[in-house]
Amino acid sequence: MTDQLSAEDDLNGKHIGQSRWGLRKSKREHGEQKKASITERIRHAIRKEDRQGSDDSEDLEGLGSRKIYFNVPLPKDALDEQGRPKAQFDRNKIRTSKYTPLSFLPKNLFFQLQNIANDYFLFLVILAFFPIFGVSNPGLNSVPIIVIIVITAIKDAIEDTQRTLLDNRLNNSPVRRLVDWENVNVSEDSVSLWRRVKKASTRTTMFLYKLLSKSWKKSSRRDGKSTAEGPPHRSIELRRTSTFPNGRPPKEGDDIALDSIATPLSSPQYEYVQQEKEAGDLRNHTKPAGKARFHVDSWKNIQVGDFIRVYENEELPADIVVLSTSDKEGTCYIETKNLDGETNLKPRHALRCGRNIKHAHDCEQAEFVIESEGPRPNLYQYSGAVRWDEQNSRSEPISINNVLLRGCNLRNTAWVLGIVIFTGKDTKIQINSGITPTKRSRISRGLTKNVLYNFGILFIMCLALGLANGFAFGQGNNTIQYFDYTTYQPAAYGVITFWAAVILFQNLVPISLYISLEIIKLLQAFFIYSDVDMYYDKLDYPCTPKAWNISDDLGQIEYIFSDKTGTLTQNVMEFKKTTIGGMSYGEAFTEAQAGLEKRQGLVEKDQREQIATVRSEMLVELRKVQDNPYLQDEALTFVSLDFVRDLHGASGEAREAEIKQFMLALALCHSVISEVMLGDPPRIGFKAQSPDEAALVATARDLGFAVLGRSTHGIRLRVLGVETEFTVLQTLEFNSTRKRMSVIVRMPDTGRIILFCKGADSIIYSRLRGGQDEFMRSTEAHLETYAQEGLRTLCVAQKVLEEEDYEAWQQRYDLAATAIEHREAKLDAVYEEIEQGLTLLGGTAIEDRLQDGVPETIALLAKAGIKLWVLTGDKVETAINIAFSCNLLNTAMKVHVFKPAEDQVSAELDRLLALFGLTGSDEDLKIRRPPSNHALVIDGDALILALDEKVQQKFLILCTQCKSVLCCRVSPAQKADMVSLVKNGLDVMTLAIGDGANDVAMIQKADVGVGIAGEEGRQAVLSSDYGIGQFRFLQRLLLVHGRWSYRRLSETIANFFYKNIVWTFTLFWYQIYTSSDQTYLYDYTYILFFNLAFTSVPVILLGILDQDVSDTVSLAVPQLYRRGIARKEWTQWKFWFYMIDGLYQSVVLFFAAYLLFSPTKSVTTNGENIDDRERFGIYIGCAAIFVINFYILMNTYRWDWLMVLVTAVSILLVWFWTGVYSAFTSSSIPFYKAGAEVFSQPSYWVLTVMSILVCLLPRFSIKVIQKTYFPYDIDIIREQVQQGKFAHLDKKPELFSLMDVDESGGSPAMRESNRVTDQPDADERPTTDESIRPNEPLQTQVTQASMATDLTHPQFRVEQSVESFI
Repeated sequence: MTDQLSAEDDLNGKHIGQSRWGLRKSKREHGEQKKASITERIRHAIRKEDRQGSDDSEDLEGLGSRKIYFNVPLPKDALDEQGRPKAQFDRNKIRTSKYTPLSFLPKNLFFQLQNIANDYFLFLVILAFFPIFGVSNPGLNSVPIIVIIVITAIKDAIEDTQRTLLDNRLNNSPVRRLVDWENVNVSEDSVSLWRRVKKASTRTTMFLYKLLSKSWKKSSRRDGKSTAEGPPHRSIELRRTSTFPNGRPPKEGDDIALDSIATPLSSPQYEYVQQEKEAGDLRNHTKPAGKARFHVDSWKNIQVGDFIRVYENEELPADIVVLSTSDKEGTCYIETKNLDGETNLKPRHALRCGRNIKHAHDCEQAEFVIESEGPRPNLYQYSGAVRWDEQNSRSEPISINNVLLRGCNLRNTAWVLGIVIFTGKDTKIQINSGITPTKRSRISRGLTKNVLYNFGILFIMCLALGLANGFAFGQGNNTIQYFDYTTYQPAAYGVITFWAAVILFQNLVPISLYISLEIIKLLQAFFIYSDVDMYYDKLDYPCTPKAWNISDDLGQIEYIFSDKTGTLTQNVMEFKKTTIGGMSYGEAFTEAQAGLEKRQGLVEKDQREQIATVRSEMLVELRKVQDNPYLQDEALTFVSLDFVRDLHGASGEAREAEIKQFMLALALCHSVISEVMLGDPPRIGFKAQSPDEAALVATARDLGFAVLGRSTHGIRLRVLGVETEFTVLQTLEFNSTRKRMSVIVRMPDTGRIILFCKGADSIIYSRLRGGQDEFMRSTEAHLETYAQEGLRTLCVAQKVLEEEDYEAWQQRYDLAATAIEHREAKLDAVYEEIEQGLTLLGGTAIEDRLQDGVPETIALLAKAGIKLWVLTGDKVETAINIAFSCNLLNTAMKVHVFKPAEDQVSAELDRLLALFGLTGSDEDLKIRRPPSNHALVIDGDALILALDEKVQQKFLILCTQCKSVLCCRVSPAQKADMVSLVKNGLDVMTLAIGDGANDVAMIQKADVGVGIAGEEGRQAVLSSDYGIGQFRFLQRLLLVHGRWSYRRLSETIANFFYKNIVWTFTLFWYQIYTSSDQTYLYDYTYILFFNLAFTSVPVILLGILDQDVSDTVSLAVPQLYRRGIARKEWTQWKFWFYMIDGLYQSVVLFFAAYLLFSPTKSVTTNGENIDDRERFGIYIGCAAIFVINFYILMNTYRWDWLMVLVTAVSILLVWFWTGVYSAFTSSSIPFYKAGAEVFSQPSYWVLTVMSILVCLLPRFSIKVIQKTYFPYDIDIIREQVQQGKFAHLDKKPELFSLMDVDESGGSPAMRESNRVTDQPDADERPTTDESIRPNEPLQTQVTQASMATDLTHPQFRVEQSVESFI
């Protein structure tokens, strides 16, 4: 009873919304091939063509199809020998976790040992346990690999525990399922003993985990600590109040709320008149009622063939076919945000034959069979049929409009009753939940080469020592013969020495490097997430890293590919202008219009004050002529005083009639859901499938044509103060192929049947009747003007239908709508038939405003050397003017519109390339000159031709010569193809950014994908590597965090290799004097703690916190980013320079001590020798630790208290450990009191100081010379920071504008100093790299002033020759 009440509580307001699936879709046929990996999850064998996307034309009897029986005995061919169903369906229990408590240890070890680095070091640990290799303490030798495996296992356990908790919450979510009846489609599930043991262990572990969590929380509360991490997140979604009494659904049983609210209606598939016809009834009324009832159960217990009831705001637990809803007409509304990222509500409809099934006893009486297609990944298609009566003589088709998919949320509908057709892994959301392609950063990919270099060095060292040792033993007369009574052949000694050397020099291939990089990247991602300057408070959304291992790629981006709508613009539509009957209405000064005036060289005049005055007059006029309680003054975006006057007859009755008919079309032709909110005054809100549609209906409302809601047979309007009901006979839905939407309405006054249609101008114009030439020309001219002003245009038309023609068409429609095969194609043909001979009414123009800070961000990125290309589906004219308004184009650019004939593509490319003196050859591609002051605009049709293999190289070279490239009217596939062309053709780092489902392909194709959480939903964010709230945050993500991360990682890796070379080669040099017998120079604890404690923390801190300049300076001087574009922070030259520097320091450290001891015997004041191996190692080891840590500090820009403290502690730790550890007898006998004896010798301290100075002097000298005579850009900027020239940035704004960075180059401080030079361009990348990093800025006198004014193509500068010199 307690469990039942708990489930009721969860159902009554604590339902768990899970948004845990990242989906990808591709409507193109060849794009579906990318789903090859996810379709492997489909349980049944499916033909190859089915995997590429299901089609309604497929035969339901094909492979993978299923039949589901309801209260009908299974036929004999569906039963096995034991009389149980042959068909086996997946359980609805979902498991995303990898482990169970029993399998964690073996499985986790198995996964970790798949890492070749772990295998290598495990092999060394095993070798160390053989005494023949001379490891004094094999147990200590295994500590590093054990620590790393344990830490990784703990991390995996925590992550998997969280996944398990989420799985349990999801699987135990409550749902009302019909019980006490027989589901003939499934047999009782037998649970094996092993499965019971696993379940018991999992339950016990989770119980203990929850118990510990609760006790910790109670302890925290007793200590007065708050567990809250911040203010609660705000939701921008508008949720209706519950439709149930007291805000909760009915309790146990079958008492549904029959008097629930009447849900607003929409009929995308079936007309209302048709629904009045006899649709059939699935119930067998002669069958007596049983004991079936709806019981609160868990999601995991749902099976195929179950009846379930879902209530408003609940999430769908499985894929179900809708039988009935709380609405009399069987309509319900769902939110598919978890599936495709879209937040707009979508209507779905119950089967006509099932709308009378509302109660448990109705479910018992229902007798029918569902023929269903098999599991398919396509979210937008489904084919099935329901058959009933004797011999299944009657049938009704089932389409995707009758199906609710798992993961959707039920909205604006009190309840839905459905039957389960797919569960668990067979549901569409699970089939589509493929893993986003794994991305590795460029540095990580290149790091393998450097590790292999070290492996090669290690092999050569070990081989040389093995040969030397074998040769030495072959000569005889060795002292070891007096101590080692085991005799081997010289070759055997050489082999033993080889493997002993591998153990001794294992630090040359540092396992700690990998774990350190993981820690650094994880914390870098955390800092990105915690950056309040990238937090978008409107959506309560911070910058969210999804792939935290590629943060360094953010510092090397050269090309950005951006969507326009919703990415550069807000995707919040405002109705601005309209053309009706050949006359244009509306006054607006758009951002694109400002860009157009800038393009034409006109002085920009802001007309907003004048428009505001006209708007006020218009509102007064509207209040005078009509009583419209729903007029929202603040929401009115359409401004036209003439329109209001003509609407009320100022220009004659004909003009008045034209305007009223046009406004009626806007108020009737849509699928918007209206919500009337009572108040004073009352308000009407709209939920639409697109923001364009909502803008049209909202404007109609404000002008007196308000949509009040749906009725049983139509739609209710308030037309100029009079409420009127219009009967909607049919709705022909909009889709991306049709690019139009139509409704067929019976007018209430005349009874005439009128088809209203709206859509793209090209689509509508091709379907107009003749005799409208002059009207069409004037409307087309207006629409062209609107497009030039950056407005999105739409045409509106109508057609008067005769009663006989409509009835004949309705019969053809009924046949197409009930077809099981080729249904979609047949419906499109019927739609096409009636949508001909239209009469043009006019057109609309809607503005999609730019997001805040877009022009400033684009300008800043351009000055950083980043090229931004726009890939959009908008018209060419609209895209061009938006590009001018956002600073992507300027008046000085020569704009080329590429639109050749099919047979003239190559010739046109040759002509354009000739303007730059190029031919399109391979040499031209390699040279890559700086982009000139040109821009290229191309539409989708021309892009298809340009991407042909024969000419794509010429096209790519042409694009690289242009500062800006705009691709218009492109498909998602073409967006991905453009990214791939540039990424692979130029070998550059690319970033793609978008906000909609159509941007997913290019986001996943680019090196870094960024999704914007916007109005079109979250699918782009779900599929991206980084999610942000606005485009303007991109400047901070790249120029600050990206540049920091790239420089930090580059310096960390170089210092890691350096410090291991120093340490390893001091051991190597010692082998020269030991006949290469692998005697340890240091006490074994030194070798053990070298990477664990003595040197690891400073280099990790360098990778996490180091800053060359602050974030504000990074944004004020975007040119600093160009080193990343040129990939000059991490090069092979830099790797070898650090390796050679480490080799030099190892020689100094070892041979300085050797020269001290070699001439004579060294004794302490009490006469004890200190020239033994252990004490000799202290002389070298302590100095080596000091040199390494101070060297890392020298390579660190930011010497704050934390970095200095950590470095000092790391240095002092080796002396502390030596003194304390050697004071105990538990240390090895030779090492006992070695610290006290060595530290008391003046020679030790003199040698240590001299070794440190000689080791670091060359590095320090080169730094001084470089910064004094050959300063890098960063050196000059740091000097200016010290001089206070960037003090005005201390109070930093949210983003940097063109006032901070203008066309003359850089910030005001930079222009004043005029001393910073640009980096070499990508086409002139040198093979060398700077080897020095500044410690403190030096006051230098630089005479060269080379800050280029054309900052999108940096000039070759003196830095290249400096690096060659160094």
